[in-house]
Order: sequence, then structure tokens, then C-alpha cells
Amino acid sequence: MIIQSLPLAFLLGDDTPMDLFIKGKEIMWPILLLSFVAITVVIERIIFIIKENSSREQEVVEKMLEAVERGDIDAALSMGKKSKDFIAKILSYSLSNRQYSLSNAFIRASGQELARFQQGMATLDTCITAAPLLGLLGTVTGMMRTFGALGSGDIGAAAGQITGGVAEALIATACGLAIAIMGLLPYNYLNARSEQAKQDVSDVSHALEILIKKSENGSVHR
Repeated sequence: MIIQSLPLAFLLGDDTPMDLFIKGKEIMWPILLLSFVAITVVIERIIFIIKENSSREQEVVEKMLEAVERGDIDAALSMGKKSKDFIAKILSYSLSNRQYSLSNAFIRASGQELARFQQGMATLDTCITAAPLLGLLGTVTGMMRTFGALGSGDIGAAAGQITGGVAEALIATACGLAIAIMGLLPYNYLNARSEQAKQDVSDVSHALEILIKKSENGSVHR
């Protein structure tokens, strides 16, 4: 009866973030740590994406492919070495090692570049997965406190413990879900950006293979 009469605003409405943290009990510490880790990863990844977008030079990549089509590998290498575009770097490394194995050189260079887009993603995924689970753990421990207080027999004396148990359950769950939801949005964006980079690399790979063969066939016919 007492639990049912407690308004949610009494538990959450007028409390400061520190009050909510204290009411959430010990489980709030790992939740707080997860939030810091997730925020750090998201900020670092957003800065990385901004830098990568600013260093993209699609026209340089197109000119390198045109030079390869003409058979002017040296010109393509000269343009690639001056560019900060990750596609241009892949092309430059691949063409520099074409006499050994063009395909293996391309795979190695593209693997190194694409790995940069995946850094921190596993950590962010872990935070998104673990946050609601920790919130659920807080719910369980909070309800255990509540039922323990109810089992004491003296409902009036245990009212404070009951209120604390309910608050712990609600706050931990809400914080865990909030971290998961807020982390899911940038995670999906970062994942989409990584997939786009893979698509760009795949497209250039096919184009390079076609142009190399075209250039070799043109040389043979001459």
C-alpha cells in the first residue's frame, strides 16, 4: 500500500543528479564508468571521422586512376604520395608494390586503413550491451532491498528502506537504458561510415584491376 502511494515525482522529480546517483547505490559506479568510456569513444570517433572527411580528395583518386589507365604509373604514384586521402594511400602502396603482388599489396593497405575506421567500435558496442544489463542488475538488487524491508514486519519503520529500494531499481534501470540509447545512435552512424569506407575501397579495387588489365592490353597491342 505504501509503495503504491509513492508518486514517481517524489523519487525523481526534485532530486539533483548527485541525489539520484546516491539513491542508485553501488551499481551506479560501474554505470558511470561505462558512460565515461562510451562518451570518450564517441568523441574520439567523431573527431576521427571529421578529419577523414576533411582529408578526402576524390579528384586526386580519379586522376590517379586516369594515370593508371594511360599506363603512367609514376604520375599516379606522385599524386598519391602527396595526398592524405586514405583511398589514395591504398592506391599508392598497391602500385608501389605491383611488381611483387598488386592484389596482396592492395589487401594489406586496405586492411590497415579500414582497421582505423573500426577502432573503438568493439568498446562502444560493449558499453551499449552492458549498460542495460547493469541497470537490470540494479533493478534486481533494489527490489531485493524492498522485499527484504517488507519482510521485516514493521512496515512503518521500513518505509525509508522501501522507498530507497524502489528508487535504486528505477534509477539504475533508467540510467542503463539511457546510456544504451544514447550510445546506439552514434554507434549506428559510425558503423555506417565504416561500411561506406569499405564500399569505397571495394569500388576502387575493381576499378584498379580493370584499368591495369586495360593498360596491359593496350601495351601489348602497341
